[in-house]
Amino acid sequence: MKISRFLLLAALTGAPALHAASLPTPDPDDGGLKLPPGFRALVVADNLVVGRQREFGRTENGDMSETLRFIAVAPNGDVYAKIKRGGIFALRDTNGDGRADVIKTFGHGGGTCIMVHDGWLYESSTTAVYRYRLTPGQLVPSGDPETVVSGLPAGQQHDAKCFTFDDAGNLYVEVGSPYNVFSEPDRQPGARGLDPTEFLQTHGGFWRFDPNKLNQTQADGYHYSTGHRHILAVAWNPVSKALFVVMNGRDQLNSVAPEYYDALDNAMRVSEEMHILHDGSNLGWPYTYYDPFKHARMISPEFGGDNRKRAEPGKYPDPLIAFPAHWAPMQMTFYFGDQFPAHYHGGAFVAFHGSWNRAPLPQAGYRVCFVPFDDKGMPTGDYETFAGGFTGLDHDFTAPSDARFRPMGVTVGPDGSLYVTDSEKGRIWRIIYTGESRPAAANAAPAYTAPEHKPVNDGSHGGQIYAQICATCHMADGGGVSNMQPPLIGDKIIAGDPATLINVILRGPAAVLPPDRPKYGNAMPAFGATMSDQDVADVAGFVRRIFAHDSKTITPAEVAAQRAAQP
Repeated sequence: MKISRFLLLAALTGAPALHAASLPTPDPDDGGLKLPPGFRALVVADNLVVGRQREFGRTENGDMSETLRFIAVAPNGDVYAKIKRGGIFALRDTNGDGRADVIKTFGHGGGTCIMVHDGWLYESSTTAVYRYRLTPGQLVPSGDPETVVSGLPAGQQHDAKCFTFDDAGNLYVEVGSPYNVFSEPDRQPGARGLDPTEFLQTHGGFWRFDPNKLNQTQADGYHYSTGHRHILAVAWNPVSKALFVVMNGRDQLNSVAPEYYDALDNAMRVSEEMHILHDGSNLGWPYTYYDPFKHARMISPEFGGDNRKRAEPGKYPDPLIAFPAHWAPMQMTFYFGDQFPAHYHGGAFVAFHGSWNRAPLPQAGYRVCFVPFDDKGMPTGDYETFAGGFTGLDHDFTAPSDARFRPMGVTVGPDGSLYVTDSEKGRIWRIIYTGESRPAAANAAPAYTAPEHKPVNDGSHGGQIYAQICATCHMADGGGVSNMQPPLIGDKIIAGDPATLINVILRGPAAVLPPDRPKYGNAMPAFGATMSDQDVADVAGFVRRIFAHDSKTITPAEVAAQRAAQP
């Protein structure tokens, strides 16, 4: 008698068997997704992070948001999903309908990356990689986690520690850069690049470890690659026997060098780059970025670039695929299941979280893409949208908060289904292939209305500064970006003592506010060196007037007094 490999895996793990004889019934609207013909979807779990308070409590502006990150599926079908700040969700389907009817949480410390490998559940915080032994029959691991690597550098930006394994079992961990570009100042007009030689010894690369050696530090690892800004999308290809990555491109070209770049350049001229990594690979950050329209690697303005200067030919690799700017690549996985059609075998799925800084153009990304690979384990040079509909909108939008869902994690289950997570509300989809053909109208998702979005600019000098500099991160309406930049509406810093607001603008939040304050993915820099007293007074007065309804004028003399009082 022939035994299904899924039933065999379940028997070996001692957990409830997958119902592999038939696929689960999809949702009538495919969970709101738009998929290629023959594919269907169902919601495994929903609203997992809605209403979850951050571990350190409510933020000063009332934000209680939490996000769902990457996802892993065990050989028996149990699902594990990382929580940005809170730990791990463990989900199990006990009746075979494809929906999780047992949902538990365990662990702590937050983070992004999670994988099942060789009988262990590996997960990372912002500074370490841990593992739990998966015990047959247990959904939640019973023992304490083992520490594989700890003490990894973590700044306020780009601190996720994403990892993967090769076919020899080696563990590869990325340490990103807590900068847009390694410069002084960062993300500001006139920024000048610094010598990154020493910095790149501990940041901007992958380090390789033996996962069976516990309590390692970065110094115990082998420095495998360099020249990264930040990489979350990484996966090992067993055919070409190599690491493939998609690197997050830089931001704010026009903020740094407005004499050479405009807002459209920033919105479109920096690719999210897919590369193959070999021992010693250097991807060219912080010196360069890749322009998908010029098909050229360009010198960054912080290092003398002027939108025309190109990098020395052959010094750094061109990307295998140049994805559009600011799509924000997240988890990546290769497909070697036997459920999807042959076209998908051996290819890569990449979840794109969606942009936040493409103004004045509409936001973009918010999809799961598929990259076909050939029989030698190399990309064919193109990509296609596999899953869309995450935004719930059939029109352009300008604020990330307008999107109903934002894809974050993607992985393949043991039966060949594709699992996708939404970061903002905590929905998990399972995408299956049934081959059925249905009228397009039958796939319509329920109506969704985006939040109201009204840009603010009263035509004042302060409003112009806000639109040029502040709106890039805080959005044109002051709504911010979840977990990236705080909303300004109702913010206590803006509504409070004007001296504190002035100092935050002059010196940056890190130098002014308490160290235990709520922190966001992008750090606001100090603007004291690039803004005059008049500029600071005008933009501070504008944000208080618009977002705190305080019409009291802030004068340049007040700014000068605070500037003089700085240590």
